[in-house]
Amino acid sequence: MYGKEIEQLQQMIDKSSRIVFFGGAGVSTESGIPDFRSADGIYHQKYKYSPEQVVSHTFFMRYPEAFYEFYKEKMMALDAKPNPAHMKLAELEKAGKLTAVVTQNIDGLHQAAGSRNVYELHGSIHRNYCMKCGKFYDAEYVKNYDGVPRCECGGMIKPDVVLYEESLDQNTIQEAVRAISQADMLIIGGTSLVVYPAAGFIDYFRGKYLAVINKSETARSVRADLTIAAPIGEVMSKIKV
Repeated sequence: MYGKEIEQLQQMIDKSSRIVFFGGAGVSTESGIPDFRSADGIYHQKYKYSPEQVVSHTFFMRYPEAFYEFYKEKMMALDAKPNPAHMKLAELEKAGKLTAVVTQNIDGLHQAAGSRNVYELHGSIHRNYCMKCGKFYDAEYVKNYDGVPRCECGGMIKPDVVLYEESLDQNTIQEAVRAISQADMLIIGGTSLVVYPAAGFIDYFRGKYLAVINKSETARSVRADLTIAAPIGEVMSKIKV
C-alpha cells in the first residue's frame, strides 16, 4: 500500500550512516500502550480530574494517592512488549547505521528491544527514587505496592518521569540535541510534535534526509523529504538492514 514511500525510505536509510530516530507515543501504541493525546487516548477519558492535572508536580505532591492510582493503572504498562518499530531501530543501531533514539515515551520499550543509545526526554517508569534518601526502586516495586509506594526509610517514592511543571533533564537535552545536530538522517515517528520543548529539538537537524512517519497529520508542519501516513511498526518492519 505504501510501497513507493517505503522504497524511498529504504533508499534514504541505505545512503545514511548517522541516523537519529525521534519518537513519540505512536511508537508505543502498537505495543498496546494508550496514547495520551489521540482521540481515544487517555486525555479524552472521563476522570474527576483532567490527566494533565493528575500528572503535574503540584497534584503529585498534594494528592499522591490519586496520582498513583492513575499512574499505576494508566501509565505503567509492564506487560507491553517491543513491536516491529522498536526491533528494527535496535537492528539499525547494531548495524552501525543509527546513532541514537530520542524518545518522548517513558515505557523503556526501546531498551527492551535492544537499543543502547536512548535519550528519554520525559524519563522512565523503570526508575523510581525515594524523595528522602534517594534509594532506587524498580517499576515492579512501585506497581505492586499497595497505595502510595514508600521506601524502607519511610520516605515517599517518586517516579523518574517528567511531570507537568517540571523541567527536562539538562544533560539528556544536550545529548539529544548533539545527536540530532550531527545526524545525516532524521526519522520522526509516532509523534504529533505538539509537546514542547521536545518538539523544538528537530530544529537542530542539519542533515540530508528528514522522514516523518505518523498515522495522523503532524501538528507542527515540518519540511520533510518524505511523509508516510501509516503505523510506524508496519512501515519499519518492511525496512531491510
